[in-house]
Amino acid sequence: MADPHIVDAHHHIWRLERTPWLVGPPVPRIFGSYDALRRDYLIEEYAADAGPLGVTASVHVQANVAPGAEVDEVAWAASCGARAGLVQGVVGFADLSAPDVGDTLDRQLAVSALRGIRQQLHWHPDPALSYAPGPREMLRPEWQRGLRETTDRGLLFELQVFPHQYDDAIRLVDRFPDTTFVLLHAGMPHDPSPDGVDAWRQGLGRFAARHNVFVKLSGLGTFTRRCRVDEWRPVIEATVDAFGPDRCMFGSNFPVEKLWTSYANLLAVFRASLERCSEPEQGQILHDVALRVYRLEDASERSSQTTPRR
Repeated sequence: MADPHIVDAHHHIWRLERTPWLVGPPVPRIFGSYDALRRDYLIEEYAADAGPLGVTASVHVQANVAPGAEVDEVAWAASCGARAGLVQGVVGFADLSAPDVGDTLDRQLAVSALRGIRQQLHWHPDPALSYAPGPREMLRPEWQRGLRETTDRGLLFELQVFPHQYDDAIRLVDRFPDTTFVLLHAGMPHDPSPDGVDAWRQGLGRFAARHNVFVKLSGLGTFTRRCRVDEWRPVIEATVDAFGPDRCMFGSNFPVEKLWTSYANLLAVFRASLERCSEPEQGQILHDVALRVYRLEDASERSSQTTPRR
């Protein structure tokens, strides 16, 4: 498995007209200036970015479409993926605190590609870094009822939190041992100070002790807005050390990372950061774990039916 097919477990596609945060006046955001994102990013462009580099399967993660459009987003992303031989899995959005969340999930589940739900829970005193309405949204009984609805339908939950929210996130994971959680963006290590790095590393170990938690090595340029081996390798190595290669997945976070790098450079930096891993371990991170967690079809089993992408 020296050069396995690559599964990109975290990317987005979107239509500008359905994505209001890209259309409205620019506001401070966690990834800085995003003028270059204020346009359509369709499956054809994603396939051109990723396909020539060996990506043969992928997971679209919800892109904060207009309220009420979350069911349509799942269907649209899956249909686009079928056209391009990508997006075999979709992670949709649902407001888990909504009284009718079960109905929303059922309508999304009409699309066979649905695998999970992401409702961003990361909160920070700096509004530019926040998305959730408060730091402890995940502990509200109304919200947890929605997570139970999600779990009962066989869907995983993508957990996006900062290290200062880890205590509450661990409580959540312990309260839902039958839920599969995927910790996003290597746990969001945004604080480069020694204390910040130590809190993040200790938190990774606590999550890794819960066997229903997996982790995505994605969004690694979010806070530095760069893609460099000297910055990415320590994060990747610490995360793999904590979770093991059999619970880690590659994600490009495109097109957000396209603000500061190309897909080719991102993948080269990622591979260089895995040099300490054996070839089978690299295969797990780049391919096998995502296939298992998102229940995707192995590209090697459909290669004869796949039209080569240009």
